[in-house]
Amino acid sequence: NNDENLKQVTGYKNVSYNEPFFQGHFPDEPVMPGVLVLEAMGQIGAILLKLQPEFQDDERRVVYLTSIDKVKFRKPVKPGDQLKTVATLIKRKGVVGKFKFIATVDGELAAEGQMGFIISDGLTLKTGDKK
Repeated sequence: NNDENLKQVTGYKNVSYNEPFFQGHFPDEPVMPGVLVLEAMGQIGAILLKLQPEFQDDERRVVYLTSIDKVKFRKPVKPGDQLKTVATLIKRKGVVGKFKFIATVDGELAAEGQMGFIISDGLTLKTGDKK
């Protein structure tokens, strides 16, 4: 892995009272579902991969998650919170790698974990014809 490649990205999600999932999760005690915290982590990881040099073209290579490991939810994420998610590329060998994630609210750890991925070799999604 080239040391000049970007190794870390930070993303933010302002959690609104208007999020549809709060209607049923839970009516008297709204909490952002853990699976959506994981989704935020995965999206930040995807952005980090997209910023790598081999993704700087007009095609989007398909990336698959291969594992979700060592996930711990430490603090509920509630309406009005700002979820800060940091993705760090901790391992990469060719098309296989692993991210570490830390999600915080007001500087307190809300969730952490790791996700493995594989970059599809030869399967791409065209983003449009260039003329």
